[in-house]
Amino acid sequence: MVLQHRISEEYDGDQVKYGNDDGPDCMLNIRQILQNVLLCALLVLAAYVSQVHAGNTRIIVDTEAETLTVMQGSTVIKTFQDIAIGRYGKTYFKRQGDNKTPLGKYRVGWINRESRYYIFLGLTYPDQPAADRALQDDRISAAQWRDIRRAHNVGKTPSQNTPLGGYIGIHGLGQGDMVVHQQYNWTNGCVALTNTQIDQLLQWARIGTAVEIR
Repeated sequence: MVLQHRISEEYDGDQVKYGNDDGPDCMLNIRQILQNVLLCALLVLAAYVSQVHAGNTRIIVDTEAETLTVMQGSTVIKTFQDIAIGRYGKTYFKRQGDNKTPLGKYRVGWINRESRYYIFLGLTYPDQPAADRALQDDRISAAQWRDIRRAHNVGKTPSQNTPLGGYIGIHGLGQGDMVVHQQYNWTNGCVALTNTQIDQLLQWARIGTAVEIR
């Protein structure tokens, strides 16, 4: 018995079809393949640009001047005026429930766009220096100190439920009173902007963006 083979090559736009009498046709859509490759390349590029952007951008919160400044390198990009901080001021020795804003260096750890405060940029508080001070003062246990150190070593947000407090961030007003915001420091320890300001800040803030509160 003689088996006859026929391999045909047909061109229809960008589609190449290879046929064989002994089996089903194998369709290779070149256009679809190129689109998939291009999409993957764009996703990789977007992720890289986001990382570079977050790495070059810093947010400086000046609790004395009541400003929040966006920096890229040594260049000031934007300064937001009349921010609000904790109702009892700021501290290097924050405790849970003290309504004070912790001073230190953090990163944006998560972003909640459905917050009661409109948008919430969660910070990686407590930082390692705060944990070191708290351990020395017996405000946290050695196990809690190790957990905080371990989280920072692997680039994660430490526990938000320790005697040092947690859920510190930069957020908007939500449905809050604009007059109160303009006249008082009113937060439980966070940094508050207006809803319009937090919208503008999201042009530069990303997960991983460095934040210094001083």
